[in-house]
Amino acid sequence: MHAHPHSHSHHGSEVSRKLIVAAAATGAFVVIELAIGWISGSLALVGDALHNFTDALALLLALVAVRVERRPPNPKKSYGYHRAGVLAAFINAGTLAAFTIFIFVEAFTRLHTPHPVDSGLMLITATVALVLNAAITWWLRDEGKHDLNIRGAVQHMLGDAISSAGIIIAAILIRSTGSSAWDPAISIVIGLLILWSSWGILSETVNLLLEGTPNTIDPDAVTRSLGAIDGILGVHHLHIWALAPSRPALSCHLMVGDVPLKNTQALLTQVSEMLAHNYRIAHTTVQFEFTQCDADDPYCVPFTNAIAARSSEREAR
Repeated sequence: MHAHPHSHSHHGSEVSRKLIVAAAATGAFVVIELAIGWISGSLALVGDALHNFTDALALLLALVAVRVERRPPNPKKSYGYHRAGVLAAFINAGTLAAFTIFIFVEAFTRLHTPHPVDSGLMLITATVALVLNAAITWWLRDEGKHDLNIRGAVQHMLGDAISSAGIIIAAILIRSTGSSAWDPAISIVIGLLILWSSWGILSETVNLLLEGTPNTIDPDAVTRSLGAIDGILGVHHLHIWALAPSRPALSCHLMVGDVPLKNTQALLTQVSEMLAHNYRIAHTTVQFEFTQCDADDPYCVPFTNAIAARSSEREAR
């Protein structure tokens, strides 16, 4: 049995419009911030400008992925293009993590050899950057809750908003103490925040690209739920993966003993409804087997006591 969520073209168009506006605004600000960072001599501003540049790329990648994901399945791509968003999020997070190397190297160099910095230009530019990045993050927050691809772009913008706040603090400290060492010091903190913000997305996308079980689903809980259904004697080769973060899928073999084939339809309906309701798994492939688990098969879980299995399921709830 297979079930797929319906696409909503209007919602997709709205997301695309938001991403286009956000990418254009971010790209324009990159040019301005890079120029001011160069003039003022601020590493933090230059680093933030480059970070903003990766933000613009992240938004563009998210836009491409959103449009590609809407393509219908075809004989060569029978699952469609849902993984395009996961791949885009992986590239975004990986690029963001790698970018921190530049920040760390340059910051440590400047700690040993401080450069003069125009703290006034830093303060004004960082304030504008904070407002811009915070506004875009807020604007895309709802879409990011349901789409890993857009969530990766939102993480970029949130990380840059935090970076801008750090630059504001650095500018104030430079003005009050007269020491330009605060510029590279804050840059190191910004780099650590970037790594922290990108790690969650990177680990989740790697897990999905390697066909891992989504973090929100416990395979043992699914097995217990299957065992609690009357008529299921065991489960074999249970696989749970995701076409996209919001599209988990499952395939398994279910042992049902020697029962007429026509009786399995009601059981299939019960299994599918349980998986969709309890775990939001709408795409299921179930194969019934009329044998028992082989004692030497590590991939087969027998339910030797159906009553105990159902009791375990009730306790889990």
